[in-house]
Amino acid sequence: MEKFEGVANTLFVPLAARIAVSKEFPEYFADQKALELEPCLPDDAAKGSSQYSNLASAARYYNMDRMVMAFAGKNRGCSVVYLGAGLETAYDRMHDKLPGVNWYACDLPEVIEARRKVFGERENEVTIPGDMFRMEWAGRIDASLPTLLIVSGVFQYFHEEEIIGFIRSCKDAFPGAEMIFDATSKFGLLYTNWFIKRTGNTSALMYFGIDDSKAFAQKCGTILLEEKTFFPDALKILGRKLKLMTRISMKTAERKKLVRILHLKLEDHGLE
Repeated sequence: MEKFEGVANTLFVPLAARIAVSKEFPEYFADQKALELEPCLPDDAAKGSSQYSNLASAARYYNMDRMVMAFAGKNRGCSVVYLGAGLETAYDRMHDKLPGVNWYACDLPEVIEARRKVFGERENEVTIPGDMFRMEWAGRIDASLPTLLIVSGVFQYFHEEEIIGFIRSCKDAFPGAEMIFDATSKFGLLYTNWFIKRTGNTSALMYFGIDDSKAFAQKCGTILLEEKTFFPDALKILGRKLKLMTRISMKTAERKKLVRILHLKLEDHGLE
């Protein structure tokens, strides 16, 4: 199996987290494809990680997978588009359960090249090289089909005005589509950036945080369909199997909504 080459080291962190959680807590999250890809990672891919950081990453995928499956269950023949896909393995986790879904993965050319070398060509999956913010990818997707756009672990690295502009562009290209993305609270950014500095990835500091999901949706001219926090199921399923500090961190994140997933409808929110 080929090694991932020519891509930023930060792309390895979420994959390494999925591998770690799949090994330690398969009753919560099991990603068989991620486990198969472990030999493709550099030896230091998990540098600086902790049980909490691994579970925070896996919880994002756990919750988003369920949102994708719910959308596909209601919209047969839909498109599911991962923007800034990185080394995402969602196709492998779900495509057998979701016949008829058109899968797309968009990312920078070097990331798509790395994906193609390691993943190969797969049925009903289209990979699109390009900068997601430049919107050329939109022309490759049939806007007449029900469309779900997933932006996982990406927006945090950009500034609010860039993200609002991007979401408005997606709304123009896919009117009535839906989008899910994760966000950290502005207070949560302080901890996250501390952790990033601890791993040595100082080029990957985060800038974007949300404290009021509904207000942010309105800034984008969209409707907030749902807001989910990360850890309710993880705490319930894993309980005292978790380290004490992990449980404390997760409960604090839940209470203060430090991390959340927003689910938007890309249409005008109307008047209050």
